[in-house]
Amino acid sequence: MTATDVHPLRELLPDGSVFDDADVLEAHRRDRATFCPAGTPSVLVRARSTEDVATTLRWANENRVPVVPQGARSGLSGAANAIDGCILLSLEKMDAILEIDTEEQIAVVQPGVVNGVFAAKAGEHGLFYPPDPGSRSISTIGGNVATNAGGMCCVKYGVTGDFVRGLEVVLADGRVMRTGRRTAKGVAGYDLTRLIVGSEGTLGVVTEITVALRPATAQPLTAVAFFPTIADAARTVAGYLGEGYRPSVLEFMDAPTVHAVQRIADLGFPDGVAGMLLVQSDRGDAAPGDLAAFERVARSFAATEVVVADDPAEGELLMQARRLVGDAHEKLGLATLVDDVCVPRRRLVDLVEGLTPIAERYRVQVLCAGHAGDGNMHPVVAFDSSDPEESARAQQAFDAIMALGLELGGTITGEHGVGHLKRRWLGEELDEAGLWSQRAIKNALDPRNILNPGRVLPDAG
Repeated sequence: MTATDVHPLRELLPDGSVFDDADVLEAHRRDRATFCPAGTPSVLVRARSTEDVATTLRWANENRVPVVPQGARSGLSGAANAIDGCILLSLEKMDAILEIDTEEQIAVVQPGVVNGVFAAKAGEHGLFYPPDPGSRSISTIGGNVATNAGGMCCVKYGVTGDFVRGLEVVLADGRVMRTGRRTAKGVAGYDLTRLIVGSEGTLGVVTEITVALRPATAQPLTAVAFFPTIADAARTVAGYLGEGYRPSVLEFMDAPTVHAVQRIADLGFPDGVAGMLLVQSDRGDAAPGDLAAFERVARSFAATEVVVADDPAEGELLMQARRLVGDAHEKLGLATLVDDVCVPRRRLVDLVEGLTPIAERYRVQVLCAGHAGDGNMHPVVAFDSSDPEESARAQQAFDAIMALGLELGGTITGEHGVGHLKRRWLGEELDEAGLWSQRAIKNALDPRNILNPGRVLPDAG
């Protein structure tokens, strides 16, 4: 598609909606994934309403032009990367919080609303929106819905999809569909809301989201524990949760990650540790008892040191270590390939200990942090992208981590999505009937394959 070809689209949409400047297109053609190709788009559409989205998709479907929906482009799987000749459909300008209903404890938002902004606004009404991806300061609710994003509070509260009650979705042919409901319960018909959540823009474009909220919690209290072996940390996770405790946060960092964070912020952590656990409880008066139990369990599994914060402010200083992991990766001066495997908690030690031989075999750095409470780890392969041979080894290491996760009874992604990066691996995880069913759904909702083609599903046979 050329600039001339998009003139009809420009005439159909409001002024200032369609852009084909080369610099603008270049700035919008990829997300934050590594090893994912990004093509040259023909045009960027900045939608400001559901009608803009419907008009764009109707025209694209009629003319068989691929459309790549985009939010903040903070994803890590290549799902928002441009395809040659495509329309980039940006939803960032659809950023209104349409309603916060304190009686029903729900909210209605547009997809471009930034997660952290929305959570703060809900807090002003005495309400709590739990999904909290690490990118919450920049990622949008629409993007969170597209990948069914998680975060550090998943261990207690669940992922984005657990809070989505209903959606407004524009289908590939431009028709607008509403799914779900505002009520606390509702089981009429197929669960199309769950179908769209996590579909990464391949089945429809979400233009409005109804989410459930919770009453605001007490300020959490925090503890941190250091361990001489990864196995000790993993046993602490299993032991603590096995006693029936449900912390609001239970995070793991391995030694290379702790060292990387210490290089950018000296938080006074001890040397010689193999792993670290961070735990929070937001149960108000019960929180001190929750953390006392964590300390007891951690020490029973050989924790060398346990620090329990006396107040929320001190706890935030401890949590800073986990929040700085992304910055620490950037300061390594290397390219990073972020993995996202989730395994049963009893196999956490096998996953994390299995990273060392992978790093040695492919001669790359592998660091690991993640959500220990739900078994969702984020191994990071760090490598010199200017070295083609090392880049190839990094890709091999990434694949080896994927294979290890599946071997341990896990899944290839807990919250980042499949996108382009893991398409092949989805074919390894699903059985033949599962792949057939997913392709059948895609063909039914998008028969001309204009919505984010080449994403999520592997190529057929």
